[in-house]
Amino acid sequence: MTNHLILFAQTEVPKLSLGYLLTLLVAAVVVLLFLILKLRMQAFLALILASLFVAIGSAKELTGGAGTLELAKIGDQIQAGMGSSLGFIATIIGLGAIFGAMLEHSGGAQSLAKSLLNIFGEKRASWAMVVTGFIISIPVFLDVALVIIAPILYALAHKTGKSVLAFGLPLLAGMMVTHAFVPPTPGPVYVAFELGVGLGWVILFGCLVGIPTAIVGGILVPKRMAEKLYIAPPEEFTEDHVDESKLPSFRSILLLIGLPIVLILVGTLVKENVTSGIEREAIVSSLSLEDQGDPAARKSAYEAEVKQHISDSSLSLKFLLFVGHPIIALVLATVASIVYLGYSRGFDKSELMDVTTKALGPAGIIILITGAGGVFKGIMGASGVSDALRDACQEWGIPVLLLAYLFAVFVRVAQGSATVAMVTAAGLMASMAEGLSQPQLALVVVAIAAGASACSHVNDSGFWLVSRYMMMTEKQTFQTWTIISTVVSVVGFLLAWLLWQFV
Repeated sequence: MTNHLILFAQTEVPKLSLGYLLTLLVAAVVVLLFLILKLRMQAFLALILASLFVAIGSAKELTGGAGTLELAKIGDQIQAGMGSSLGFIATIIGLGAIFGAMLEHSGGAQSLAKSLLNIFGEKRASWAMVVTGFIISIPVFLDVALVIIAPILYALAHKTGKSVLAFGLPLLAGMMVTHAFVPPTPGPVYVAFELGVGLGWVILFGCLVGIPTAIVGGILVPKRMAEKLYIAPPEEFTEDHVDESKLPSFRSILLLIGLPIVLILVGTLVKENVTSGIEREAIVSSLSLEDQGDPAARKSAYEAEVKQHISDSSLSLKFLLFVGHPIIALVLATVASIVYLGYSRGFDKSELMDVTTKALGPAGIIILITGAGGVFKGIMGASGVSDALRDACQEWGIPVLLLAYLFAVFVRVAQGSATVAMVTAAGLMASMAEGLSQPQLALVVVAIAAGASACSHVNDSGFWLVSRYMMMTEKQTFQTWTIISTVVSVVGFLLAWLLWQFV
């Protein structure tokens, strides 16, 4: 018996050490940042190369058989990682881009802003701008939304004699919060997908955290800034008098934007109700001893049980689950926007074709970056780096929520892009999602979003966009926008931490 044990010990397959895997992780992040910052490489290619670096570093042939990947199969692993992410993400981002383009082209954004100004009045115009930014940035990309609303900011500053910042900073804070925290914007959609949490939960907690965060970052903080720093509207600016009777109604724009959000939330609640009777412990105990220790096997068994419960549910519940799926909800909203904002308002069909086609250009870049993020996550998992990171954090006692936030902050400050920060942090946190509830996972998404919002500075394209449209110098932009982005980040994380104590 003793001889058999000695023989087993001698033939045991070697494994890469925890220290080696963590060193590989740090080196991969350094490589990623070097490629983006020093070589000015596009984030899509940089993520692919960083993933390749990890894959080669954990290849069996180069680690004496201790690695988990084979050189000949690394290409297949990259392909699988890209494909696993794009099916859902590409569809959501593409539909969202078309939806946003229709709101922009039809004048829906201007209608929303002008109507909210009428509701709140000039004395509370900053509140109107926060709400405008929060709502309009759900379907419209932040940079596009700023370009659309900028003339309204200048008109308000000209009319009231106040600084452009009095209205611009609240608008920007509202847009920033929604762009990072609330789906169907690309960042939180991707992170939610990679962590396996329903978009309904992310929308719910994104709003619970985002609304007070927008108030602090958009109302309380900018008030003093606008009083100390006066920025006049551009001298050549002349107010564009738009015939408001030709704009879409405020109610219709709210309905169009709210439609997919409400459907997704309903779908999430119905799914929770349908699957409430599933017991994870019973599913795990039904597996073989080998599979009980395999996260992928546990997840697969749970998903199979969920599908069975859905198949056994009533027709009415199945219909709500159908329309509440994020893809179906966005399809319905996008088609409704094309019909109501396009065809019914007399737009030329060729014009609508051009508008919707152009909308997919910027979306394509984001889709590729998120796809590369899927490759990064897949390689991290297959190489064992993700498991090593999880084991180290458990050993060191670092809370999951804090780690998610710090990962995103580090990448955001280092390379500037909020999207890349969220993609990278999601890849690093994927292995730590095992065992967390849907509300907890949603708060992890919010924490990553908060971290990816931190400290916008010169390596962020948004910094220069704000500087240009708010007509500020670099120093003034640091004194205002950089501070607001950091406040949004810290307040968002603290609120997520507070909610974590209750879920």
